[in-house]
Amino acid sequence: MMPDVKTSVRELRLERGWSQQELADKVGVSRQSINAIECNRYTPSLPLALIFARVFGCSTDSIFKLATRK
Repeated sequence: MMPDVKTSVRELRLERGWSQQELADKVGVSRQSINAIECNRYTPSLPLALIFARVFGCSTDSIFKLATRK
């Protein structure tokens, strides 16, 4: 079973004033993929998470966190 991952992609994108399409172009995926990541329907691969970190200029663990289990 894959762990749940919380993401701050939406918040980081909005802080920069980028549309989903602009972010998608920067990281090399579709706008639909950005939407799925922001809505926690898709967890990006490690290489894609590293690209997000580079684009946002922060660490991967500041963007993606394991959700606490109850």
